[in-house]
Amino acid sequence: MRLMIKQRVFAWTDTYDIYDEYGNPKYFVKTEFFNIGHHMHIYDMYDQEIGVIHQEIFHLLPVFEVEIGGRTIGRIQRRLSLFTPRYDIEYHGWQVQGDLFGWDYDVYDGSYCIAHISKELFRWGDTYVIDIANPEDEILGLMLVLAIDAANCSNNSD
Repeated sequence: MRLMIKQRVFAWTDTYDIYDEYGNPKYFVKTEFFNIGHHMHIYDMYDQEIGVIHQEIFHLLPVFEVEIGGRTIGRIQRRLSLFTPRYDIEYHGWQVQGDLFGWDYDVYDGSYCIAHISKELFRWGDTYVIDIANPEDEILGLMLVLAIDAANCSNNSD
């Protein structure tokens, strides 16, 4: 299955629309405007919140907690590395392996590839494509990609 994440270009905060493989709206993301650090809410098309990603402050490198249903399900921290963005991911034993710019990476559970994420270049605003092997991993995969994007943005603005 495939999801496409498109950033809204003319918005006061980071706002994303997420579409299914047929171009139908499926989720949307709103970032709080008056907050220290990133604080993102993920909603389905019925305006029901499915998750929150928030940045912990007072860390040298970006650290994000991922919550679903009010429960913390994971933590993502950017690690210091020379050439390739690397992250410590503390849920489900998932690992992220990516290219030089972090725009083309895979998420693994052991040797099983859960998802492949790529960034479409030459688009107006950031556009990501997530190919997910198992539909049950859709929400976790989506939230992971959003948290990694927030970590990349946080690191670039420091």
